[in-house]
Amino acid sequence: MKAFRQGLILELVGREAITSQEQLRKRLRGRGVDVTQATLSRDIAELALAKHAADGAYRVPGENGTGPGEPVGALRGAVAEYVRGIDRVRELVVIRTAPGQAGILGIAIDRAALAEVAGTVAGDDTLLVIVRDVKRARAFVQKVNDWARS
Repeated sequence: MKAFRQGLILELVGREAITSQEQLRKRLRGRGVDVTQATLSRDIAELALAKHAADGAYRVPGENGTGPGEPVGALRGAVAEYVRGIDRVRELVVIRTAPGQAGILGIAIDRAALAEVAGTVAGDDTLLVIVRDVKRARAFVQKVNDWARS
């Protein structure tokens, strides 16, 4: 449930300007997720959300000019935390995670905007990463394996 909730939080703050925890709680409740203020505070801290100076809305580090290297750094952390296994079939990469974590990892990959990645499709504990060609897929798998070990 935690991974699902955190994935939903990332989706919500990515789609609209959310400026308070109460506003975020209401949006989560509207999606069927009831959460306490204490749990929401922990989620915000774990996701490293920060308020953007211009509009006071929560943002994921690296979004909207908060540092070009941050999305890749966030991806490295997500890989180290969530990846349980990886397999490549030509230009398709299948990544296994614990239940509920594939969506969070998919969001991190999408936000990192890696040139070699065409897109992702997430299930509950399986993430499909479509890479642009076989050569880049091999390099992507190596990169993910390196990050997972660090």
